Amino acid sequence: MDQLPTPTVGSRRNEDIALDMMKFIAVTTGYGKTGSASAGFQGGAPSRPDEYAKHLIELYKQCLAAIPVK
Repeated sequence: MDQLPTPTVGSRRNEDIALDMMKFIAVTTGYGKTGSASAGFQGGAPSRPDEYAKHLIELYKQCLAAIPVK
């Protein structure tokens, strides 16, 4: 029977790291929210929740791509 690899203490999945990066960037810069972006970061100005979600998904993809493969 196949077993999932057991992560070692202190190791995190790339997806978890990318999610934390996305949350940090979105909160500190106002990425994807309506109104003016802060810290000089242009995240767009979506007018609907689905547009905001698309912005966050795109940001997550960029964060995941920025993490080196182990």
